[in-house]
Amino acid sequence: MLNRATAAISAVLADDETLASDELAYLLKDFPDVEIAGVASNGIEAIKLIEELEPDLVFLDVQMPGLDGVGVIRRLREKGLAMPQVILVTAYDQYAVEAFQLEALDYLLKPVEKDRLAQAMARVRKNVAEVAPVAAEPRPGVQWSKVLVRNGQRNLLVDAQEVVYATIAEGTITVVASSVEGQSNYRTLEELQSNLDPALFWRVHRSYLVNVNRIREVIPWFNSSFQLRMDDKKQTEIPVSRPQTKRLRAMWKL
Repeated sequence: MLNRATAAISAVLADDETLASDELAYLLKDFPDVEIAGVASNGIEAIKLIEELEPDLVFLDVQMPGLDGVGVIRRLREKGLAMPQVILVTAYDQYAVEAFQLEALDYLLKPVEKDRLAQAMARVRKNVAEVAPVAAEPRPGVQWSKVLVRNGQRNLLVDAQEVVYATIAEGTITVVASSVEGQSNYRTLEELQSNLDPALFWRVHRSYLVNVNRIREVIPWFNSSFQLRMDDKKQTEIPVSRPQTKRLRAMWKL
């Protein structure tokens, strides 16, 4: 999300036409506060990049093979993920109504004009600052030493220190501990995190909350990113989002 230290807005471009992506990237060079974090050539790639990179902004082509821009927005919502700001880009104006029904921030017609892009970016700056998530702050007196995990018909109380990580997918939180795996009754990772020790549990990615004492290995990944191999039975590998990479480097002097 928004990197407040550099005031950079991270963006993902998604368009099946390479020329269109290149032209948009060229125009964005005139906006020094925009950093292009990734480029996708179809909707499936766009979803993967959005989940991995957690960008502030996504430029989505409406018409893409396999999964179009509208489908990308719907799929992200089905997964229960926090939505980045979305600007739909297309050569056709008949999608404008649907774009705003889906609460897209703006709608740009190809070929994108610089002045029109500047108007959209002004809205992005305002909205990103307003909606950028703030890390959950621990509330005094409500940090629990036990975590309830639903496993089948059983409600198990697990020591918080035994929790390896928690993840959310399609609105359901799964808690993985040393001896058990199951679902949490919390609706969001923010709620779960706010009741745990902030020195122990770290939100490394929009979809993952990890126990720092249960990180087994830090794995260098592509584009100067990292993954964490956890100390569970499957040795699960968890991506570290771009905003959290700086903290990771500082934590272990990488």
